[in-house]
Amino acid sequence: MNPAPRPAPACSLRDADEATLVTAARAQDEAAVRELVRRLNPRLFRVARGILDTNAEAEDAVQDAYLAAFTRLDQFRGEARFSTWLVRITINAARMRARAARPQEEYDTVLERDAADSAVVIFPGNGFEGSEAALGRTQISTMLEAAVAGLPAELRLVFLLHEAEGLGVLAIARTLSLNPITVRTRLFRARKRLRAGLEVRLRGGFETVFPFDGARCTHMADRVIADLRRKNFFGK
Repeated sequence: MNPAPRPAPACSLRDADEATLVTAARAQDEAAVRELVRRLNPRLFRVARGILDTNAEAEDAVQDAYLAAFTRLDQFRGEARFSTWLVRITINAARMRARAARPQEEYDTVLERDAADSAVVIFPGNGFEGSEAALGRTQISTMLEAAVAGLPAELRLVFLLHEAEGLGVLAIARTLSLNPITVRTRLFRARKRLRAGLEVRLRGGFETVFPFDGARCTHMADRVIADLRRKNFFGK
C-alpha cells in the first residue's frame, strides 16, 4: 500500500491557493488550517463586527464560525469559494449571538446604539513617521472607527463589506440574501450618517477600520487549533 502523501512544508503555504489549503485542511494539516485562519481573519472579523457591538463578541463569533466550518468540512462541496462559505457561517454565528444578547429585538430593525468597545487603531507606518504625524493618524483612525461602530448593525455590516472589504452591491446582496436595492439604501443611509466631516476627510481610509492582524491574528489561530484538538479534528 502506498504511503499517504506528506503535507506540503509550512513555508510554502503562504503561496498556496485557497483550494490547495482546503484540501490540506481536509487531511487534518494543522499548518494549512493556521494559514486559512490567517488569511480569512480580517474579513471575518469585520463581518462579525458589522453585526455585533463589541470586538470581544465579534472575536467569539469568528471562533465559533471557524470551529463549525473545520469540523464540518465534509459539508463543503466547493460550489462557492471556501472563504464565501465561511463568511456565511460567520454571519449566522454573529446573528445568533446578537439574538441571544437581544432576544426582544427583531434583528433587521434599524436601531440606534451607542458606539461600544471602540479600540485605537494604529495606521501602518514606514518607520520614519514623526511622532506628531503618527499621533494625528491614530486620532483620525480612532474617530473613524468610533463613527462606524456607532452605526446600527445592519448599516454597519453593509458599509464595512463595501468600504473595508471592497465588495460590490450585488456581491453583498448575494452574501446577505438581500435585494440589491436594500443594499444601496443601507449604504446611502450609512454614508449620510458618516458624512459630517468624516467621509470627505478620510476617504480611502476605511480599510483600516477594525483590523485583525499581528498578535490578535496569531491568537485566533491558536484558539481555533485548540478547539479543533478538543474535537479530535487532527486525530490521536
